[in-house]
Amino acid sequence: MSVTVNVIGAGLAGCEAAWRLAQEGIDVLLYEMKPEKFSPAHKYGGFAELVCSNSLKAARIESAAGLLKYEMELLGSLTVPCAKENSVEAGGALAVDRERFSDSVTEKIRSHPLIEVVPGEVTQLPKGVTIIATGPLTSGAMADIIRELCGEGLSFYDAAAPIVTYESLDTDKIFFASRYDRGDADYINCPMEKDEYLAFHAALIGAERVELKDFETHPLSVYEGCMPIEVLASRGVDTMRFGPMKPVGITDKRTGRRPYAVVQLRRENREGTLFNLVGFQTNLKFGEQKRVFSMIPGLENAEFMRYGVMHRNTFINSPALLNTDFSMRARPGIYFAGQITGVEGYMESAASGIIAGISAARRIKGLEPLILPADTITGALSRYISDPFNAEKFQPMGANMGILPDIGVRIKDKKERYGAYAARAVDSLRKEMDRVGYESDS
Repeated sequence: MSVTVNVIGAGLAGCEAAWRLAQEGIDVLLYEMKPEKFSPAHKYGGFAELVCSNSLKAARIESAAGLLKYEMELLGSLTVPCAKENSVEAGGALAVDRERFSDSVTEKIRSHPLIEVVPGEVTQLPKGVTIIATGPLTSGAMADIIRELCGEGLSFYDAAAPIVTYESLDTDKIFFASRYDRGDADYINCPMEKDEYLAFHAALIGAERVELKDFETHPLSVYEGCMPIEVLASRGVDTMRFGPMKPVGITDKRTGRRPYAVVQLRRENREGTLFNLVGFQTNLKFGEQKRVFSMIPGLENAEFMRYGVMHRNTFINSPALLNTDFSMRARPGIYFAGQITGVEGYMESAASGIIAGISAARRIKGLEPLILPADTITGALSRYISDPFNAEKFQPMGANMGILPDIGVRIKDKKERYGAYAARAVDSLRKEMDRVGYESDS
């Protein structure tokens, strides 16, 4: 092809995007600032560096993480085969030797005849079709470029509350209502008596927190707008009752009186299968979140689709800016990929790179787009980050079965239910690939 595509960033997303483009016969300029410059979190000179955990989560297809990786392989992933070749024992998870994995991806990228690696920090947006995959710690110069492209739709804090599935809630202990009964009864309310509230408060302030990295502590310490719920609780026993847990304007229809405190859950997706805990952004360890938040009436057996996070992260307001193919609505020749789009997780970032690469390649060739079905994990994620419904309070999302449309039949066994979701997803993806004549090299 006579067109050359620019890919900025050689992380998981950038490498997948560059690989897919090159495999489609398109020349790629892959820009990477390492090893000339490192972000505060990166240490290794190779591509696709895993910064936090070396685990790529569950391997079994009957899980959201496993299904995501299976779909990625069908679409022609580079990183999943590299991960399998460099795996280490991790029970049911796919975990890797970090350096061997990075080296493997780096070697394949550098040896591809259609990929040219351009070293150094990007300070100006290249001309032509461009995929921006600069990661959650985008450098200052690139952040300025992105801000110019996206306007105010750029955030630097990932302050997200936990998300639970509606079907896992105890409906005998909760009720729908809005404050002062204004508008529709859109919020789920979890009422607490005084003794329940005091026990919850004590558990919350005593729970174990995630240790922040040096480059995260300053912004979080001054960013009052995303105050962790445990920090708020530590300021006084009644502080939460004057904040996110205030019962004012709420009447429990079952008792006819106002609760001592109330936790509200707000719809997270259009379908109403997911709800987030309003005002419960947190820096607690995941296990502690499960333990403490399960004390909330109605959430005793809650299935957490995403735990709360509180860390330095750069991401755009994708629902207001991007299409499902990860291209900009206002600038179709510019794509975003990776965590900067609001997909949360290693493989989710890599998957978005695959989608952006496939989309750009097919558009350049004048081919019919590959529309990822809504009942696939990749398709559901692409819809989540591009749905204007999510624009007002957008927060990153990882792969989970809760973002998939209902299977249509009641399957009580969780493993069996997830297996049905997976079978449907694989079948839908294969059919769409066949329909548009897309063949990966997997």
